[in-house]
Amino acid sequence: MSGARLSSLETVASGVRLPAYTPEDHGIGIVHLGVGAFHRAHQAVFTDDALAARDGNGGGGDWRITGVSLRGTAIADALNPQNGLYTLLERGEAGTNARIVASIAGVIAATRDRPAVLAALAAPGTRIVSMTVTEKAYGIDRASRSVVADHPAIAADLENPHAPIGVVGLLVEGLRLRRQAGLAPFTVLCCDNLPENGRLIRSGVLDFAARSEPGLRDWIDEHVAFPSTMVDRITPAVTEATLADAVRLTGLDDLAAVETEPFSQWVIEDRFPAGRPAWEAGGAIFVADVGPYERMKLRVLNGSHSLIAYTGFLAGHTYVRDVMGYQPLARLVWRHMRAAAATLSPLEGIHFDDYCDALASRFANPAIAHETYQIAMDGTEKLPQRLLEPAVHALGHGQDIRPFAFAVAAWMRYCLGRGDDGAPYNLRDPREDEIRAAVADVGSDAQATSGALHDLPGLFPAELKASARWRAMVDDPLALMLEKGMGAAIAHEAARDPA
Repeated sequence: MSGARLSSLETVASGVRLPAYTPEDHGIGIVHLGVGAFHRAHQAVFTDDALAARDGNGGGGDWRITGVSLRGTAIADALNPQNGLYTLLERGEAGTNARIVASIAGVIAATRDRPAVLAALAAPGTRIVSMTVTEKAYGIDRASRSVVADHPAIAADLENPHAPIGVVGLLVEGLRLRRQAGLAPFTVLCCDNLPENGRLIRSGVLDFAARSEPGLRDWIDEHVAFPSTMVDRITPAVTEATLADAVRLTGLDDLAAVETEPFSQWVIEDRFPAGRPAWEAGGAIFVADVGPYERMKLRVLNGSHSLIAYTGFLAGHTYVRDVMGYQPLARLVWRHMRAAAATLSPLEGIHFDDYCDALASRFANPAIAHETYQIAMDGTEKLPQRLLEPAVHALGHGQDIRPFAFAVAAWMRYCLGRGDDGAPYNLRDPREDEIRAAVADVGSDAQATSGALHDLPGLFPAELKASARWRAMVDDPLALMLEKGMGAAIAHEAARDPA
């Protein structure tokens, strides 16, 4: 530790990139729910670039961020004494660069001061409310696009809608307060990895509002914009090495430092009735339809990430970079990316082979310590869009389904909750208890394991459940994983398909 805490730009060591604007000159225009590492490495950085952009009035506008931590107090206690400042470490093959980001003005810990959250949502200057909270926090059923009534936050907020604790409840109450005060609504901007995320959140918000205040539902339907987005930046969990490197490069202690890769992408549907920052200054792409970009990322990047997570973790590879250094498994990652790309329609400006090449380089980045176990969490939330939807497409179009089946088999093996050496681990899945109950009596029987997990309600599409070809493609590698271990299954699969 250096002994001095980051709290002003004047004390930062030379050679560190500083904001090209004076933070205090810019008001707050965004409330962001979920101030985790990804937000600090992605949207907050794009906003930092937008604040530094020079418009016709000589500045980047009133677009600083009030962060909201919904569950804990740690990030508020880290950022607020630092006046919202934090260090972004970009780790590439050429080394690590440090940058101070100033776009976050402060953080409200909702568990400590819930009225302050509602006041921020209702503030006249708030024009965008954005979120990175992961899918399970919303409590919206993807199939029906309605709220899940027995989701803990949804249930609590339906019972007491004017003192909400959950994301959807907060959005609806914030909009209600604005309507009551005669203020224009804010734009709702979901930045989580969900298919058609804007439309999904809109449906959930409308359903919740209809259950709590029907007139408000119609007002939201008519006046509130929910643009969809696609986000991409590999952001490992913060470690002691992150904090130590922040001290080494800045000369100051920083309890909110975050590390990431040099690459960053943000594709946004351009619908912002109340205005928006000049995020294009940081490289954001504004389009009429995010869907094709979203499917590319979910199927090619995130799908291969899921393959890496389950096979890599069970084969003893701690980090993604380790997986890419093991030739048989790296070969299967390449196979998966090509198969996923084959399920996509052509996309203007994107050459899928080049996209896969770039992904492989990013995965192999030796400076990024992205844990396979970290990626493996929340599997039941991720499988549908990452693996099952492209598998349905491939099955229906006569394309190769084995890459998707092998990845799903690896997830099923992971669901047993024990390594090849018998060591137990937590699945870190919102349906963990349900999964464990389903596989409690299957032993090492691949067909029984596969059958039990295929029968989980609402997870596998009917097309896959009814396909004998698909089921055999899953059961075959799963049997090998169970009999001889994940390492042997990887080697067998790579030798079977060496291209």
